[in-house]
Amino acid sequence: MLGSDVLATESAPEYTLKQQLGLLFGSRRFLLANLIEILERLAYYGLRTVLPVYMVLAVEKGGPQFDHVQKGLVYGWWAFLQSMVPVVSGGFADRFGYKRTVGLSIAVKAAGYLVMAWCVELGATFSGGASAGVPGHAAVLAVFMTGALLLATGTAIFKPGIQGIIALSMADGTKVTGWAVFYQLVNVGGFLGPFLAGVMRLLDWKYVFISCAITVSLNYLVLLTFAEPERTGEGFGKSSFLSVLWQSFIGIWQPRLFCFIVLFSGYWLMFFQLFDILPNFIEDWVDSSGALNAVARPLIELFGGTVSKDWHGQLPQEFMINLNAGICMTLAFLAGYLTSRIRAVTAMAIGIGISCIAIYALGFSMNGWYTLMAIGGFSFGEITASPRKSEYLASLAPKGREGLYLGYVNATQAIGWTLGSVLAGRLYEAGGDKVVLARRMLVERFSQDPAAVEAMQKTAVMPELSRLLETDAAGTTALLWQTYAPNSMWAVFALIGVSSMVGLVIYGRLVQVLDEKKDWVFAVLVLFYTWAVHDQHRFDQFPLYTTVFASGMALYATLRRYMPEWLPAGARDSS
Repeated sequence: MLGSDVLATESAPEYTLKQQLGLLFGSRRFLLANLIEILERLAYYGLRTVLPVYMVLAVEKGGPQFDHVQKGLVYGWWAFLQSMVPVVSGGFADRFGYKRTVGLSIAVKAAGYLVMAWCVELGATFSGGASAGVPGHAAVLAVFMTGALLLATGTAIFKPGIQGIIALSMADGTKVTGWAVFYQLVNVGGFLGPFLAGVMRLLDWKYVFISCAITVSLNYLVLLTFAEPERTGEGFGKSSFLSVLWQSFIGIWQPRLFCFIVLFSGYWLMFFQLFDILPNFIEDWVDSSGALNAVARPLIELFGGTVSKDWHGQLPQEFMINLNAGICMTLAFLAGYLTSRIRAVTAMAIGIGISCIAIYALGFSMNGWYTLMAIGGFSFGEITASPRKSEYLASLAPKGREGLYLGYVNATQAIGWTLGSVLAGRLYEAGGDKVVLARRMLVERFSQDPAAVEAMQKTAVMPELSRLLETDAAGTTALLWQTYAPNSMWAVFALIGVSSMVGLVIYGRLVQVLDEKKDWVFAVLVLFYTWAVHDQHRFDQFPLYTTVFASGMALYATLRRYMPEWLPAGARDSS
């Protein structure tokens, strides 16, 4: 029932932790499905942690040199497609089979990696050579966008398929612990990926993309080792293509469900900045030499290695951000077990609160130790909040429609990640990118011609400013930090997170006292939340979203009142 925050497992048998682990790890399909997820995440996060750096890489270094607005545009479309397609593909996974869905996704993802690998060369071919040496050329952007959207589509198809297999591989009474185990194992892949990408990019950036395509393709071998799980309940039966599409679309607009999706999206808006903007922020502003010399260098030398000269005395940003995956990998299960007795909405609100503090702390200092502590704090908030969303929405799903409802999980990302990508790109291009600010200082402080400054090669800007300031690169960076405060953007993301946390607290109280005849209250909460966030941050995409949200919920309410037969079976039963 949508009006309850009661877990589906509450009426299930109660097992000790040891018994739950025995049941979970005794399921061969559960283990193999988790292996598929590990390999997929290894490839995906291996790329994601270094991709923001590649996207703005200077053309003289072989990169496409997009600006942050272009980068935000790519991530915005990537986010929308990757997060919204599962809302529909979840229903198709239920209807046509989870293994078939996963198999299709692998091919699409591999194609996406390879298209991005050769975006510069393909852009030059399609433009007749006009894009050669031109920063952010439209042809290169179009090819890169195509690859990114292929990867996004493949990932979107993959998620509900693999999560459906996982959901049907867990016995009643083990689901809370099972999802915690799943979330922890996911981060094994997320932890290993950046190390693979970090090595590959020192050899050649193309090797990053190629290695990711090979890694995800290994999952075809794993798929051959287990049978399609048996589905129970009504499901979609022999529903037609259009019927599945319609039921997948209309079901999400149930106001009580959609309210949760919108409120939790604020968390995802914060979360994805860890992978979309933080890599650039670290590369531009953070001095991680202390962490390199105190931790990384001794460890590397302990195993007979030497620190790469290509690191330029700094710990690579992908290894710093990888602390997030390391903490999730080692502690997600424990956090899930410790919070299993806490109501899901309460646990999510607590986790978001911790993450808000941490995301704000990213701007405290240029010292790498502060950045690492903030990443660690954010990770603790993540393992408290994020695993419970899947469990909560799975508990709402009618039997046989687990894939559909787990697809709805991704709608929270669609809203937060899409808006966050556009917002972050604009914020960082205007007041965060070090080279952009250096060009600005050349014009403002040294009265240089704006056109001439803009025409300078990207790699020449900082040396020229340092020469004029008669200081080294570190001194120039510190002056830019003091003058333009590029760290201020983290406060914006933190405030959005706080609004999400407060909204979830209110939501958690409302679901306990309101029956489904008062779902209009949740619709009002959605509209107020989107208005409040827009009014606070002046982000011009929010009014459009508010209109879409209102229209969708109004359509659902109209159908429930006058044509309930048009709604999914579970919704008809409760109307």
